[in-house]
Amino acid sequence: MFAFSPESRPFRQRPAVPAGLRQKVAPLIAASARTLPVDPALSGMLPGKSLQRGTVTLVAGRSGFGATSLGIALLAHASSNGHWCGVVGLRHPGVLAMKELGLDVDRVIFVPEPDDKWAEAAAELFDGVDLLLVAPPHRVPHGTARQLIARAKERHVVMLVVLEHAEHWPIVPEFTLSLVSSSWQGVGRGDGRLAARRVGVVGQGRRGASHARQSTLWLPSLSGAVGLIEEQAS
Repeated sequence: MFAFSPESRPFRQRPAVPAGLRQKVAPLIAASARTLPVDPALSGMLPGKSLQRGTVTLVAGRSGFGATSLGIALLAHASSNGHWCGVVGLRHPGVLAMKELGLDVDRVIFVPEPDDKWAEAAAELFDGVDLLLVAPPHRVPHGTARQLIARAKERHVVMLVVLEHAEHWPIVPEFTLSLVSSSWQGVGRGDGRLAARRVGVVGQGRRGASHARQSTLWLPSLSGAVGLIEEQAS
């Protein structure tokens, strides 16, 4: 222990905290605890430039448009910062491609083929992860969606739902990312391999995030990572 007597060391009164400072700082600290980071290339599409705990974000796009890749890219930054993730329902997860998108696969629990038990598998993971990506194999019943939403809120987990059609999720989510265009670019004049995919994404929320955000991304870029081409608000 260390002790100082008033005689040996002059006492200096601690400065008073400026009026209102505590009230200004506390919400900022609370907000940072409620959110999880995303790749800077994706942050402009999201309200608050982050993913909010306890909420659902729907990622919708036709087969081959890149909805799964976008979902994985949204997990990547948080996983590389030490957060645990769960992925349910991706039947053929491409681990190499996921790593190139920035995902730390050592921080991910995969349940690739739960079949009709996907909701049960997802419910079990809520206790051990910060972010959960689910890819339901079909239209989600209203009761199932309601139970998963309640579980995400209770456990303060970010839930990403990847579906081919947005209407297959029966409850309006906090935010929806819709892939509206997709085109691959390759090497050579038609005889090379596919190297990069350019996608158009529209972000639409509810409440305060009602204004649409449009972004054009490389998903993936030539390096395999996600890259921002342009973004605009409408």
